Amino acid sequence: MFTRRTFKFLADLDENNHRDWFQANKARYEKDSLEPFLEFIRAMQPRLEKISPHILASDKKVGGAMMRLNRDVRFSKDKRPYSPRLGARFLHARASKGGTPGYFIRIEKTGCTLGTGIWQPDTRFVAQIRDHIVAHPKAWKSATGAKAFRTTFGELGGDRLKRPPRGYDADHPLVEDLKRKDFVAFCDWKSTSVTKADFPAAVAKAYASSNKFMAFLCDALDLPF
Repeated sequence: MFTRRTFKFLADLDENNHRDWFQANKARYEKDSLEPFLEFIRAMQPRLEKISPHILASDKKVGGAMMRLNRDVRFSKDKRPYSPRLGARFLHARASKGGTPGYFIRIEKTGCTLGTGIWQPDTRFVAQIRDHIVAHPKAWKSATGAKAFRTTFGELGGDRLKRPPRGYDADHPLVEDLKRKDFVAFCDWKSTSVTKADFPAAVAKAYASSNKFMAFLCDALDLPF
């Protein structure tokens, strides 16, 4: 599926991030990066189905799980036209504008990053999750403290407020979680893990370790899991 050539291409793209170079190396991109990544997405389809029938893994080149290689540089100081990484989002089928729980993967020249949860949701979704934490503190602690989850992903990441959010008790025992603006966790793997034959199975196992966490988020947002 993925080989050392995948990482060589991504490293070369990072160093030669302009249209002329990419056009000259487009065949490399398709053979060493695009095709293996779409194959990976297809391999994840039945595995994600076992985790949750509501999580999608579409291998469409446009509108599917795969994130765009071309960067939107209209409002960015960084005018490099391409993202030197492969990315995918396996989102809930009832995806809504403003944030949806899901699983994430990013492959770049040094290895890969896996993610689980909800990233930069709208404030209304953040409020729903905070209210659910207040209403179900034991379930939240169980979800984020599960041994498999902590072993795989460790602590939750993302941004949080410096002060307790308005309307919530500053002395609440879970106030540090109530400050969160993102409800996500990440883990980093080396490139040698990505090139193994059992990589899709390993990714699925990592995602499954966060089942309680994902189920909590979906429940807070009135989504089935």
